[in-house]
Amino acid sequence: MDYLPVAVLIAILIILTIIEKVGKNKKPLFKAFLSMLMGISALVIVNLTTFLTGVNIPISVFTVGVSAGGGLPGITLLLFLNLL
Repeated sequence: MDYLPVAVLIAILIILTIIEKVGKNKKPLFKAFLSMLMGISALVIVNLTTFLTGVNIPISVFTVGVSAGGGLPGITLLLFLNLL
């Protein structure tokens, strides 16, 4: 079994938690998890609306990592790169 995607998501969660903690947030783990969840949800929504919009972002370790690590700005970056 390939554990690379799980390891990437855990590493991103740890990095986001550290960034949130340094920023003096009260619930850094929750905010980091929420950011990851919003990014991955946006990736799923973009792919579910492909038949309406014609825009598709292929699911891979890279796109899941960018969407989890970057949140909504990460999805915006992937959509912009998809246009090029």
